[in-house]
Amino acid sequence: MATTDTVYNTTTTTAQEPKSRRWLIVPSENLEKIRFVIKVIEVLLSFVAFVMEEVVSNCLQCGPLYFFEFVSCTAFLFTLLLLILLATTLHQRVGIDSWPTLDFGYTVAMAFLFLIASTVFATDNGKTSLEQGAVAFGFLATVAFFVDLIYFWKIRGFPCRKGNNQPADQTPRPEAEKLNSNGTD
Repeated sequence: MATTDTVYNTTTTTAQEPKSRRWLIVPSENLEKIRFVIKVIEVLLSFVAFVMEEVVSNCLQCGPLYFFEFVSCTAFLFTLLLLILLATTLHQRVGIDSWPTLDFGYTVAMAFLFLIASTVFATDNGKTSLEQGAVAFGFLATVAFFVDLIYFWKIRGFPCRKGNNQPADQTPRPEAEKLNSNGTD
C-alpha cells in the first residue's frame, strides 16, 4: 500500500499565503481607482438628494416625491453596499462569481430609475427651493451613474455577452474529495 507522502507532496500541503492586512483594495480586479471615485460621488449625490427630499415638509402631489425618495434612498444604500463590497475583501466571502455583471446591471437600473424619478419629480413638485435642489442633485446623481456606465463599458466591455463573463474571483478552490493512495475507492 502506498503512503500518503507520495500523494500529498509539498506542493499540495504548503501553508496558505499570509492574509493581507489591507482592508481597502483599490484598485482591484473589480474596481479601478477612477470607478471607485465615481461610485463615491454616486453615494454622496444620492445621499444629498435623499436628505434634501426628506426635509420637504409638505407636498401637493406626494406620489412623485415618494418615488424620488424611494429611488434616492435605494441608490444611496445599495451603492454604498456595493462600494464597500467591491473595495474591500468582503466580496470574496459572498457567493457571487460574476461581480462585473452584477455591478453593470445594478448601475444600469439605478441610472434609469434616477433619470425617471428625477424627471417625474421635476415636472410635478411644489417649486420650493428644497424640491428644486433635490431634483438638481437627482439629475447630478443620474449623470454620475451614466458616467460610471460609460466608463465601465469603455474599459471592460459589455459584461453580459457570452464569453465575456469571466468570474472575477479566480482563486483555486480546495478539492472536496481526498485523493486515494492506490487509485481505488
